[in-house]
Amino acid sequence: MYEVGDWVIYRVTKYSRHPGPRAKKITPTRQGDDYSYLVDKFWIVAEVREGGDLLLRTRRGKTREIAAEDPQLRRARFWERWLFASKFPALEDNEPAADPSAGD
Repeated sequence: MYEVGDWVIYRVTKYSRHPGPRAKKITPTRQGDDYSYLVDKFWIVAEVREGGDLLLRTRRGKTREIAAEDPQLRRARFWERWLFASKFPALEDNEPAADPSAGD
């Protein structure tokens, strides 16, 4: 179903007192001091593993192993690929960006 290089969106549930600007479906917790909400993460498939697991790469170069059947994971739609293109990592970004102020 997924192939290396596919752009995917993973919806993460988070909890805090101050949801950020990308928070969706914000609901107060039982005590009312905190909020639970969803945040979309824009990742790319770096590897398809045996057994149906995917190795996903984040924008900052971290990797996450997620089951391909996870209901929070889905392929990015065409309009999301266009609208959020800058939020998806490049597949070949294996190293942190070089410091432009460093001399050669």
